[in-house]
Amino acid sequence: MIQLLERLGLEVPIIQAPMAGTSTPALAAAVSGAGGLGSIGVGAATAERARAMIDAVRQRTERAFNVNVFCHQPAVADAAREAAWIERLRPQFERYDAEPPARLHEIYTSFLFDQPMQALLLEAAPPVVSFHFGLPPAEVISALKAKGVMLFASATSLGEGRQVEAAGCDAVVAQGWEAGGHRGVFDPDAPDDQLGTFALTRLLVRHLSIPVIAAGGIMDGAGIAAALTLGAAAAQLGTAFIACDESDADEGHRAALASEAARHTTMTPVISGRPARALANRFTAFSLGPGAPQPAYPIAYDAGKALNAAAKARGDYGWGAQWAGQAAPLSRALPAEALMRVLEAELAEALS
Repeated sequence: MIQLLERLGLEVPIIQAPMAGTSTPALAAAVSGAGGLGSIGVGAATAERARAMIDAVRQRTERAFNVNVFCHQPAVADAAREAAWIERLRPQFERYDAEPPARLHEIYTSFLFDQPMQALLLEAAPPVVSFHFGLPPAEVISALKAKGVMLFASATSLGEGRQVEAAGCDAVVAQGWEAGGHRGVFDPDAPDDQLGTFALTRLLVRHLSIPVIAAGGIMDGAGIAAALTLGAAAAQLGTAFIACDESDADEGHRAALASEAARHTTMTPVISGRPARALANRFTAFSLGPGAPQPAYPIAYDAGKALNAAAKARGDYGWGAQWAGQAAPLSRALPAEALMRVLEAELAEALS
C-alpha cells in the first residue's frame, strides 16, 4: 500500500474516478493538488481532444494524475436492430418536437484499436493510465510501462483481477456493484456475480499480489477507512465529486443528485447499450420493451445522447446519463479542494 502511494507521490489514499460527463482537467488537477490522484476520462474523446485535456491538467498541477481509456470490444453494427431502436424511441423524440437520428453510429473508438490514442499516450506518458471494460494488447501495455507509466485496470471479479495482474498492471481497481457509471465487466454477455465493493476488495487482496483500489459506494472518510482496513491501498471515489464546482455535471444532474432520485439508483443498459448505474430518471424508467432489441454499445448511446439533447433543449433533463453510485445521498456540494480536506479529516478521525 505504502509503495503505491509513494510511487505516485500521494499524501492521501484518495483517487477521483474518471466518471464520464463529470470529470474535467480542472477537477483532476484540484484533486491531485490536494494530495490525491485526479483523473480524466478520454474514452469518448479523440486523440486530439485527449491531448488538450492532458495539457490542461499539466498546466494546473505538477502532481501525478490518471488518464482513463475504454477497452471494450468494438460494436457489431446491425442496421435492422438500429432502425428498430430508432422507431422505439421516436415517440420520445416527438414529445420534444424533434426527429430521431436517421441512422446510428459507433460514436467513439475502443482503445484496443485506436492507434492515434495509443500513440498519444506513449508520447505524453501521463503518470497513470487506467483501463476500463478490459485490457489492451500486451504490446501496448509493454510500451506504456517502458515509458514509466503506471497502469491500473478495473475488475469486477476475481477472474478479471487475475487477468489484470497477469497482464502486468501495477494495481487493480475493484469495482463493486454499488459503483456509479458503466459496469466494467470485460464481457457484458457473461454472467455477472454482482459482487459488492468490500467482498470484491477482500477477494482481490487475498488472491492477488498487486495493490487493490476499492471503488463503489465510498463517499466519506469512514468509507475510505473501511476500504483501507480491508487491505485496499486506496479508495476511488466518483459520485462524491459530481457536485464539486469543477465537475462538468449539468444543472439537471446536480439537481437530481440533491433530490429524492439519489436514493433510487439503478443499473440499466438502456441509455448506452451496456449496464451502467444512474440516478432514477425518465431514461432509467424507460422499458426496453418486447420486440425492440437494443443496438450494441456504443451505437445505442448515439440515440441516447440525441434524445437527451432534444429534451434538454426543451428544459427537460430527465433523459440524461446521470451516473451515480448507490451512496449518492451522501454527496456534498463543495469545491474539490475543500472536499478533499473534509475527506482527509474524516479519514484521520475514522482511523484514530
